[in-house]
Amino acid sequence: MVAKVLVKTLVKSRHQTKNLYFYLKVLNVGFKGVKSYNKFIFGLVSVYITLTQIPKLFMLHKLMLFFSLLVINLALADDKSPLITSQNPQFEVVNYQNAGLQLALQDQINANAHWRNLIQQKMMSISLVDMSDQDNIKYANINGDNMMYAASMPKIAVLYAAMDAIEEGDLRLTKKVQNDMWLMISKSNNAASTRMIDRVGFQRIEDLMCNPENPFYDKEGNGGLWVGKRYAAQGKRNPEPIRGLSHAATTDAVAKFYYQLATGQLINESRSAQMLKYLKNPGLHHKFVNTLDVIAPDATLYRKSGSWKNWHCDSIMVIDEARGKKYILVAMVQDTDGEQIIRSLVKPAEIALDQSGTLAPDLQKNEVIITADS
Repeated sequence: MVAKVLVKTLVKSRHQTKNLYFYLKVLNVGFKGVKSYNKFIFGLVSVYITLTQIPKLFMLHKLMLFFSLLVINLALADDKSPLITSQNPQFEVVNYQNAGLQLALQDQINANAHWRNLIQQKMMSISLVDMSDQDNIKYANINGDNMMYAASMPKIAVLYAAMDAIEEGDLRLTKKVQNDMWLMISKSNNAASTRMIDRVGFQRIEDLMCNPENPFYDKEGNGGLWVGKRYAAQGKRNPEPIRGLSHAATTDAVAKFYYQLATGQLINESRSAQMLKYLKNPGLHHKFVNTLDVIAPDATLYRKSGSWKNWHCDSIMVIDEARGKKYILVAMVQDTDGEQIIRSLVKPAEIALDQSGTLAPDLQKNEVIITADS
């Protein structure tokens, strides 16, 4: 509101306000991202230096312009801080396995006979991360390590590879590259996805997915996230080595991808924030988004989905301050009614989030919970 009043006052002034847009544009370059102290000071200096180059403005107008630019740039600054600021976040989100959330999720899913049958046949997988309390992350999954064909959902791996290439100086972030990444993620455009795959190459994608320091695909285990074919009829293939799938995922690997983005761990905080921008406000409103548009219209959504024939999948991170919910939900279904099933999973998942605290088992004296690491 203060910025609006100041700008209106300047526009009414007869002294050099016709150049206001130019000054804003110049200052914005040096003053973006003023979320840290150092950047804040740099922004102030940038504003001062620029104003000294506008000699025809009266001092009063200079001060008004100074404060309006200050407020506007603070409002528009890029926030590169992580969405979730938990202390010492782990790379592997499965390490946050929570008994209460696991029991609640299983109860909700198994209550549906058809879903229960799909689970038993390994034709349905789900992962759920509760981040509402950033100091008490909770994770649950059903068939989370079961690799399935994932259609367009693995395009998130291409986004990751592109950002890695940009970070390493192997790819320039041109307007064409930016537009293709947006089309690939927001619109799931296959032509743009193919261009991005051609830019980064299969080898880079594979190396990142199989990076021993932060793997998203395990060649010696159950696989994971993989892109081994262009999203086009023609071209070289690099199928994953376990089952020969061209576009594959596990819900565990995808949930890990979103969690690392939320905590700023994927490449670094700045690149994680950039990737989140492409996932934010999805352009396609089906599956999870179709339901969330109704029950959480004010939530911020980060999302990538995929479908081909009977294979349907969706992945979403929901930041809903109004309802106090922050979570990641990933589902993969092989069924003719897969799209509708995925739509219907949101409410049971949210019920599981609400019930997880009440279903946690009480330990008796001298009892311990046995985990995979025990």
